Amino acid sequence: METLLSPSALLGPLRGSRKLAAPAAVPCSRSAVSCSLKKQTQTQAGVAWHGDGGVGSWASFLHHGLAAAALSLALTLSPAPAPAVASEFDVLNDGPPADTYVVDDAGVLSRVTKSDVKRLARDLEARKNIRINFVTVRKLTSKADAFEYADQVLEKWYPTVEEGSNKGIVVLVTSQKEGAITGGPAFVQAIGDAILDATVSENLPVLATDEKYNEAIFSTAKRLVAAIDGLPDPGGPAFQESKRESNFKSKEETDEKRGQFTLVVGGLLVIAFVVPMAQYYAYISKK
Repeated sequence: METLLSPSALLGPLRGSRKLAAPAAVPCSRSAVSCSLKKQTQTQAGVAWHGDGGVGSWASFLHHGLAAAALSLALTLSPAPAPAVASEFDVLNDGPPADTYVVDDAGVLSRVTKSDVKRLARDLEARKNIRINFVTVRKLTSKADAFEYADQVLEKWYPTVEEGSNKGIVVLVTSQKEGAITGGPAFVQAIGDAILDATVSENLPVLATDEKYNEAIFSTAKRLVAAIDGLPDPGGPAFQESKRESNFKSKEETDEKRGQFTLVVGGLLVIAFVVPMAQYYAYISKK
């Protein structure tokens, strides 16, 4: 004889087994929160792994596993964030270097070059009371060229004529392969316009074009110091003629190319008109 049970009798134990207890008071401490998080994580992991044995639970687990693997792979392969690089505005706001005489914002100068330039500039300032600061930047966004930026640096670092009279600023822009030199009245008078123009047109751009930034800065420093000390000008590098290829053709080359072009065009015109006409007359003659 079978015993009939009501639905409420069958569902009663299940509902009782899933009845949630009232949340207990948890003290506000780091250890309690950590333990609670660990237990919750382990419980969720167990449920996700075991499930109810059906296809849906395994598909859900596989989906979450693949998503976690993809996220881990993306984080592993993603490039590290680039370090913050100072800009031309940071150079202006930071002011002149206290003891180094060099602001290498472009990051192209070696420690040896910085040390050599510092030695020359510090000795010059001690003997002649003329200070030269050297600045490298990767590119300019606020000014049109290196000369405007050099003037801006001089005015920002030394606002008054008294402060900037014996100060000089050498700027090298690596992306534009150009440089500029500016300074106060005493600085310009001590060096002379001829040496200033020659250094700007020879040492800085020529060596920067070959990406010899260390040599560009150090040779400029030596040339300026020699001029202030009244020594013979060591000179500067010159552009190599082999690297200055002209984009213009000679008259003979132009005439030759023009003759070849005329011959080719004439041949194409013959093919375009004569061949169809010959085919047409051949077709007429057959009829």
